[in-house]
Amino acid sequence: MNEQLNNNEEIQSKRTIRSFVLRQGRLTKGQEQALTTLWPIYGIEYNANSPIEFESNSPVILEIGFGMGASLVEMAKHAPNRNFLGIEVHKPGIGACLMAIDEQKLSNLRVMCHDAVEVLENMIPNHSLDKVQIFFPDPWHKARHNKRRIIQPKFVELIWQKLKQGGILHLATDWQNYAEHMLEVLNQAERFTNLSSTGDYIPRPNDRPITKFEKRGQNLGHGVWDLQFIKK
Repeated sequence: MNEQLNNNEEIQSKRTIRSFVLRQGRLTKGQEQALTTLWPIYGIEYNANSPIEFESNSPVILEIGFGMGASLVEMAKHAPNRNFLGIEVHKPGIGACLMAIDEQKLSNLRVMCHDAVEVLENMIPNHSLDKVQIFFPDPWHKARHNKRRIIQPKFVELIWQKLKQGGILHLATDWQNYAEHMLEVLNQAERFTNLSSTGDYIPRPNDRPITKFEKRGQNLGHGVWDLQFIKK
């Protein structure tokens, strides 16, 4: 696991524009222990020469940037017939998610610690995913940093390649400017169709749990925008 995290640090020096910055978050004792004892059970090491093999009869949902993993674990718990794969690069979140997976005794959720772009490019077979979900990604709200936003035309095209026919891309953000950016990028992706009846955003689906972070924002009057697009 430590070798995997060190590899992530090397990624930062190789790629010129990244959607994430590795922060040295403080680990609790429980998270640190989970990274040691639970990673071999629920973790998947990055290996560009070893694509992930998914069971063809079970839907596969990929979440990019799961944070502390609370909503991802909740979704996996309530959909035992689906396989979930979560990608995150921050150690405290990975540790917390591993602890929650083990506590719930989930067999349908695995996690990875690596750059999601490289995982998609090298380990996810084309036309293998039923859904990709990215909830509350870093908005990079300063104009000079907008190019770091993960939702960009090239990235959306990569997701299109990995989704099955009829697969869903589900995005959510609490930054209106980023929501507008997401909508613009997806509207320009001709091989996706917006599932919104109004041509923009959708109400929060019941299968997307509300996180503590989201509840706190709502209490402060912050809006949340969900988008769902289907692969043609």
